[in-house]
Amino acid sequence: MEEEPDDLPPGPRAGPSETVVLDDWRKAEAGHAARLARVAGRQGALDERLRRGPEGWRHRLALIEAADLSWFAGDRIGPDRLALWMSLRLSGVHDETAALARVGWAVRRLTGGPGPEVDLSAFLDRRDPENLSDEAEPFADRAGGWLDLMAQANDLHPITRAAMGFHLWSLAGLGQQGDRMEAAVTAARIAASEGKGAVFAPLAMGGAGGLRAGGPPADRLARWLDGMETACLTAMRHLDDIETWAARAEAAMTILSGKTPRALRAVLTEWPLISAPMAEALTGASRAAIQRNLGWMEAHCLIREMTGQGRYRMWRAAK
Repeated sequence: MEEEPDDLPPGPRAGPSETVVLDDWRKAEAGHAARLARVAGRQGALDERLRRGPEGWRHRLALIEAADLSWFAGDRIGPDRLALWMSLRLSGVHDETAALARVGWAVRRLTGGPGPEVDLSAFLDRRDPENLSDEAEPFADRAGGWLDLMAQANDLHPITRAAMGFHLWSLAGLGQQGDRMEAAVTAARIAASEGKGAVFAPLAMGGAGGLRAGGPPADRLARWLDGMETACLTAMRHLDDIETWAARAEAAMTILSGKTPRALRAVLTEWPLISAPMAEALTGASRAAIQRNLGWMEAHCLIREMTGQGRYRMWRAAK
């Protein structure tokens, strides 16, 4: 028999088994137990804050998180364009429509509805086409493999399971255009699956460094925990600022009559940025009443105009 030459490139290697993958993530969780407990405490505090707060807070944080995730995913949708799309379905150019639709999907999934582990196909709004070729693997099979692996990791903390699911997303064959957004939103819902107030766990607020791939599970989990802690603290600061603003605005606007002042405060609490047409559509008030109250609030330093333009103006709460 001829001996094989030793200068040939190595042949294909089999991927790690599910048991090895799960064991690696279990070891990673054990190695970061103290840090995981601290981050879980941050997430628990945010969950309790949202449980006791107004419904608009959840919507506000979902808009901010979705806009930040869009930069991570490469769509780069700012809060102003996202607000106009979600409220009035307005987009700037035709090329933005698909990106806005993806970010709009993220907002909807971050504000409610069944979680991804109930029905992943419905959660992602993805179905196999009717003309799927015989050689192609059905999406339901790929989703089933990922869900089976997640079910086997039920002994892990939801935050660890979320990190694992995010980093195994493309390996499970779930990746396509926009898959980074889908993977992050899915993980955000899983991380908050045991909460009563928070629908999702923030991952991208304050930077998306925790979502960066590379390295063994221990390194990935360490980055994930650091990024999630930063995001939770950023979300809490947002809530502190808007709660302080709402109290200040309510005290200053007691001299105004009618329902429009109260409705405008609620809209500004729920949306990071608003325009006059948005406020008109969301409150049901007349354009004249909206313009008059916006002008009064701007004159009393309760809101700040952000565009510096004469048309298509947008305001935010002046914190």
